[in-house]
Amino acid sequence: MYPVPTDLRSILYVEDDLHVRTTAKLVLEVIGNFNVRDCSSGRQAVLAAEDFHPDLILLDVMMPELDGLATLKALRQLPHMADTPAMFVTGLTMPEDLARYIGVGAIGVIPKPLVPLRLAGQVSELWQQRLQAA
Repeated sequence: MYPVPTDLRSILYVEDDLHVRTTAKLVLEVIGNFNVRDCSSGRQAVLAAEDFHPDLILLDVMMPELDGLATLKALRQLPHMADTPAMFVTGLTMPEDLARYIGVGAIGVIPKPLVPLRLAGQVSELWQQRLQAA
């Protein structure tokens, strides 16, 4: 088990839509002051995670090949990622969907469509809720 960081500094962000990924990365870096490594696919995220130790994994759910759930499962196989907190970004927010995300260990869900100017605050708020619950 790795120590759980209390400060959120670095994010591994996985999103297949180039426009959404570019906008979100910019907002997270400029407004949130986070170090963001962005990936366009689950496979790319697993490769990137080999030499990146983020405080948080931020995942789109609907992606080709490996969806967000399968990507998280693959990332969890890396020892340093086994306990890294994860959040999903998705338009699939029915109660049964949310239960599934929480069931695989997500600490929160950010609904799509994203509101760029709110994204950094939403990520920080879910992070703080996790700390308060611990």
